[in-house]
Amino acid sequence: MTIKDLTAKYDPSNQFEVLKKTYEQIEFAWNNKINLSQIKKKGIETIVITGLGGSAISGDLFANFFKDELDVPFYVNRSYTLPSFADKNSLLVVSSYSGNTEETISVFNQALKKKCRIVCITSGGKVEKIAEKNKIPVVKILPGFHPRYSLGLSFFSLLKVMNKLKIVKVKPLLVDSIIKLYKDKATTYSKEKNLAFKLAEQLIGFIPVIYSAESYTSSIGYRFKCQFNENSKLNAYQNILPEMNHNEIVGWESFNENQKVKVFNILDKNYHTQIKKRFTITTEILTQAGVEVINLESNEKSFKVRLMDLIYLCDWITYYAGILRGFDPAEIRNIDLLKTKLSS
Repeated sequence: MTIKDLTAKYDPSNQFEVLKKTYEQIEFAWNNKINLSQIKKKGIETIVITGLGGSAISGDLFANFFKDELDVPFYVNRSYTLPSFADKNSLLVVSSYSGNTEETISVFNQALKKKCRIVCITSGGKVEKIAEKNKIPVVKILPGFHPRYSLGLSFFSLLKVMNKLKIVKVKPLLVDSIIKLYKDKATTYSKEKNLAFKLAEQLIGFIPVIYSAESYTSSIGYRFKCQFNENSKLNAYQNILPEMNHNEIVGWESFNENQKVKVFNILDKNYHTQIKKRFTITTEILTQAGVEVINLESNEKSFKVRLMDLIYLCDWITYYAGILRGFDPAEIRNIDLLKTKLSS
């Protein structure tokens, strides 16, 4: 079947077009007018972004993006409780695409009591109502997307907030470069037998195991794993180097061909010399054990652009892995069932 046939059969809500037009989300988020004048910029000692799922990954990506530039502790919180260190000198970014994520709302209410400096990124819901009631600034993003398909909105809204508060400096040229890249790649990845499609084909019947590098590409590995879960309806596993070399590498000693797995290495030329060496040796060990290892690496000049390049490729791979296996990439029935039971 062609890509057109597969999307017609298994993608009734047309997430294919949503993926193709991710660059439009970036354009909207970066050009969206925001008012953060009521947030005191001086004296921010810690930064917390609180969210779950697709609304939290922007925090992970931000930490990788600015790993050498952030001069205050940055923490991504995925729970019902506000970290105990958060106080009036903490900046809390409440990230909830729907605005109704119960864990995030719980943290939001705790942060109000502790008088944190708060900004919300949401399309509406309860988060927006609580923010309006308490005169908390809201960065309003476009509704109508699945959270995992709205990374362009959530991440670039976060960039805009941090740039506006002068926590980091984001050059417009960087954003323009990413928009151009996404426009070009959207054309490439929507053609028949493109790289993302071919990699998805190779995965049929296999479980993906993903290895990335701590601080550099850990967000890519985790995003890739989660996108396999939701888009492809496929269990996937991820770990980071060097940590994986201190435990998980031993597990491969018992590997046999009946274990249907393939390994993805997320690579980058900026890796610490020893991390590069560790990936090389780890790959040798796995290959000798009979494991197929697939390397993913971007050739873009800028580290930040390379991160966005890889995350977009991974999104397309997982989309195609879903429709090739006969699943609607938009459906998340188990999550919907869980939410229904939790609310009853």
